[in-house]
Order: sequence, then structure tokens, then C-alpha cells
Amino acid sequence: MRNRSVLAALSLAAASLVAALPAPAAAADAAGTTGSAAARECPQLSKKLDWYGHNRAKLQRMIDERGLCGGHKSGTAGKDGDRTHRPVAAFDWDNTVTKNDTTDITLAWALAHDKILQPRRWGDTSKWLTPAAERALTKACGRSVPVGKPLPTSTDTDCTDEIFQIRAEAQTMDGHPAFGGTWNHRRTVPEYAWVAQLFAGHTPKEVSAYAEAGRKESLAAPVGSEMKVGTHTVPAYVRYYPQQKDLIRTLQRAGFDVYIVSAGVEYAAEVWSKGVGIDADHTIAIRSILRDGRITTRNEGCGGAPASEGETIPYIDGKRCWINQDIYGIKGRDAWKQQDPAHRIALGGGDADTDVTFVRDATGAHLVLNRNQDEVMCRAYDNEDGRWIVNPMFIEPLPQKPEPYPCATAAYINEDGALSSVRRYNGSVVPDQRDSVFG
Repeated sequence: MRNRSVLAALSLAAASLVAALPAPAAAADAAGTTGSAAARECPQLSKKLDWYGHNRAKLQRMIDERGLCGGHKSGTAGKDGDRTHRPVAAFDWDNTVTKNDTTDITLAWALAHDKILQPRRWGDTSKWLTPAAERALTKACGRSVPVGKPLPTSTDTDCTDEIFQIRAEAQTMDGHPAFGGTWNHRRTVPEYAWVAQLFAGHTPKEVSAYAEAGRKESLAAPVGSEMKVGTHTVPAYVRYYPQQKDLIRTLQRAGFDVYIVSAGVEYAAEVWSKGVGIDADHTIAIRSILRDGRITTRNEGCGGAPASEGETIPYIDGKRCWINQDIYGIKGRDAWKQQDPAHRIALGGGDADTDVTFVRDATGAHLVLNRNQDEVMCRAYDNEDGRWIVNPMFIEPLPQKPEPYPCATAAYINEDGALSSVRRYNGSVVPDQRDSVFG
């Protein structure tokens, strides 16, 4: 496992050197140049790429205020409130930086090339897998393949269908719940954790290779194209959003540390994130425990939680925990709590309820791509602090959601999975919100 603490220390040391340099705006002022001339020296978002309404200008203002031109005023990383370190931006990955789900692309490629290994029993792959799901998988995939050997999913449609249906819908092909029992619904979701668990027995290098192969094929596939995974029809293409790629590059040039925080498989996410200039040490996702160099069904814990079979992954409140723990060095239970502004990200970007907590934690801007997800869109449209930025998806945006988001009654996801009203910091209830930013 790479030594993150050493890398973090090097990053902070480098950041201190950067921060010691005069900010471009300050240098321009000292030279007697005009404000407009100084602004031109600050890293600028491309004006050739379309954003909704005034969103580009809002993001540019945040970059100017919090980046090198603003002297790293807040949203900074570092110990004990040290405000000399670099501001942080964090983005979800699937359907935030890319169009379509790269985790599904990786799994689809693995299924098409017989890369899923026969488990001793399917119940070993997830602590929450129901007896009905175990029976369905055993029936569909059979017992003839020896344990640890590849299942013939490229030709066995029944096996492929059962696996993909459980991943996509959390149910079997005949409609039975695939996962049961109890879990904290703001810290994990079994079908997300299950994808990493399906790669048990492989090496990280092998999974990276599968992700790279899927990446190459999906980037070459035409926009709008589809493919079959078993009998399921799913998108065959992925695209990096040019606007997000430009935003990430501009943030980096302006002195921000930019991270990806994903509920996908870390070895696959690292392959994809390099395409927007983000390295493995700035990519946070489900981090599997290795045994003898091979992936197991267990993953690392967060916020004082031990390694487990998927109980704490980067999911809703889990994304906050991993940001606090991996970026800001906050240990134990405190990592689950919202921190003071000096230990919070400046920009958070997401597209779904899975991102709502860390995006809300941002102190400078909360960027949301509208995919009609209830809790995050309630927060975005309520715009509690005036810093929420809503944009339609850049490719194939959704039309207007016809009915209001049920913010006042059933949009907040509780730890037990029940839905309730979304509340502001002062405890007041967010009223239902109408969809107003769409394709």
C-alpha cells in the first residue's frame, strides 16, 4: 500500500513553497497594473465551452477568490488551521466528470471477457447477499467451474444477467431483493461495495488492466451507442466532460489540490482519473484489503471503523469521512463530522444523493449536475448559502422533472434507509422545489 502520510507531507511542503510566492493579482497590483489586467493573469476557464447561465462566471469568481489570485484565503488543507496550504476541490467521478458510469463499464468488460472468478459460495461475496440471491446466482452460474477459476460469462447469458441485475437493481432477475439485513444507508450501499468484492482473487494490476481496456473501448464508442450485457441494454460509451476537464485543469493552475472521491473501485477509478490529470494519490474510492497481493472481499474502514465487508465506503456521509481522513488527516470519529472552514474543501462537485454531504461541506461553491436526484437537488435549489451552482448534464441532459422534489417530506435518506424531510442548518424544513435547470 502506498504511504499516503509521506506523500501528504511532501504535498503540503510543496504547497507551502507555492503559497510563499506572490499571488499574481498581488504582483499585478504592486506593478501598478489595472484590475482587469491582473484578472487576465489569473487562470481562466475556457470561454469556448458552454455552461448554463452564469455558471462559468460564478466558478471563475470562486477560483479567483480562493486560488493563487486570492492568496489562498480559505478552504485550505493542512494541520491546526494553518492557512498557508493549498485550497482543495473534490469531485465525484461517474456522471460528474464523465458522462456514464465507468464502474459499470469496467464490470461489463470483465463479464464480456470471463474475468469474474467462481467463489466458494456466492454468500462469501457480500455479508448482505440474501438467500434468494445466492440461490439465483448458483443456479445461473452453476457449480461446474472450480473455485477461483473464471466463469464463462462471455457466453453464459444467465450468469451475466444475474450478476449485472444485482449490481444495477439490487434484485435478482426474478425480482427478489438481492441484499438484506441492516446497514447504515448514509455510509454504504451493498450493490456498490459488491462490485469491488466481485474482483476478489485478482491483483490490483489486473483490475487496472480491465478498466483500461473498458476505457479504451468506451471512449471510442459513438455518443449514444448501446451494448448488451447479458440481455441488459446499457450505454456503450463514456466521455470526459470537456467543461469538467477544463475546470479541473484551471483549478490546478490556480493552486488548488484537486481530488476525485468515488464510490467505485479504486484501481479502476485511478485508471480513469489520469485522463483529467489527477493522479492515483488524489483519487479516493473503495480501497480493498489485499492478501498475498490479491483483492479480498474486505475494504479499508474510515472514521475509526475497522476494515469490513463494505460497511464504510465513500458514499453519502462516507465521502465526507474519507475527505476528512485522507486529505485533512482527521482521525477517529471526528472524521464523520463537518469540520471548521479551514479544514473543508473550497469546491465540491457531484451529481447524485451519494455526493450531497461533501458537496454541501464546500465553503466556496457547490457544483451539481442535474440528474433529478431528490436530496441533492433539494439542497441545490434551496441554495441555503447562495453558493450552489446547478448545471444540466453537458451531454444528453435530462428534461425538466415534471413534479416537484419532495423536499418537505421524503427526500432525506436516513441512516436506516427511511425517507424524511430535508432540513437546513437552522433546523427549518426545505420546502418542495421545482426543477428549473434542465436540458
